[in-house]
Amino acid sequence: MSLEIAKKHIEKYGLEDRIMEFDMSSATVEEAAKAVGCKECEIAKTLSFLIGDKPILIVVSGDCKIDNSKYKHEFSKKAKMIPFSEVEKLIGHGVGGVCPFGVNEGIEVYLDNSLKRFDIIYPACGETNTAVKLTIEELEKTSNYKKWIDVCKNV
Repeated sequence: MSLEIAKKHIEKYGLEDRIMEFDMSSATVEEAAKAVGCKECEIAKTLSFLIGDKPILIVVSGDCKIDNSKYKHEFSKKAKMIPFSEVEKLIGHGVGGVCPFGVNEGIEVYLDNSLKRFDIIYPACGETNTAVKLTIEELEKTSNYKKWIDVCKNV
């Protein structure tokens, strides 16, 4: 179901031919890079957080993780990831398939500066065996992002 919702969202931008479905899992950065045939850093992982009781998404490069001090500077709150069991209910996609496409209404999406070094990136597309090949400009359009932020550090 999540794949269909994400697909419909991507179709609005005429990019449905970029969606990839795999016979293997792409739920982790390592698995996604193997399935796609790219470097782990080119995977765009979408992380889900709570600011108070409001869910947000941050899309970051696969070789990065959240820097707590940068996050707190940006959002004036300590980073608090959404509990595994609540991600699908709050976001609209389950863990391993979380992406900024076709998410529940009212969820703000942020793009981390770690992605700007790439021409092409590969976020998930709603399920644990999917990806979509996008340019940074296409990610900006399809994600309906709020703004670019700097909240990551390299792993």
